[in-house]
Amino acid sequence: MNARILIVEDEEALTLLLRYNLETQGFEVETVARGDEADTRLKEGTPDLVILDWMLPGLSGIELCRRLRARPETRQLPIIMLTARGEESERVRGLSTGADDYIVKPFSVPELLARVTALLRRASPSAWPTCSASATSRSIGRKNASRAPAMRSISGRPNIACSSS
Repeated sequence: MNARILIVEDEEALTLLLRYNLETQGFEVETVARGDEADTRLKEGTPDLVILDWMLPGLSGIELCRRLRARPETRQLPIIMLTARGEESERVRGLSTGADDYIVKPFSVPELLARVTALLRRASPSAWPTCSASATSRSIGRKNASRAPAMRSISGRPNIACSSS
């Protein structure tokens, strides 16, 4: 089973890194860089999971999350908010608005992959084998030019070893 993941992120280097790591694990990945484009895309079809930045051009990630929770066809869609906004009040707001998980940049790629797998497993338990994520990776930095080189490099490839049980 190849779960479909929509990445809504306006930083190209981070989008490429996320796409690479998710596709390496066998996920089908689509990306959009603007919140309003993501809203249109999600009206056309629903992926299995959304990775959503908060600060986006066109429509904020928090507003897009609110809209997705208001629609019957996307009310149960797993959403991971992946953002540089790390204050407790912002995390609470993101989760209260409807995000299923909230990850603050900088973040660990293996941890993100584990959270993606966990949310997908929870959304459709019978379709997923038992998996464990293991990898070594550099953490991903915040949105600023001084951290861009670190975001492009990975010291190891994440592997998810699965077995049916």
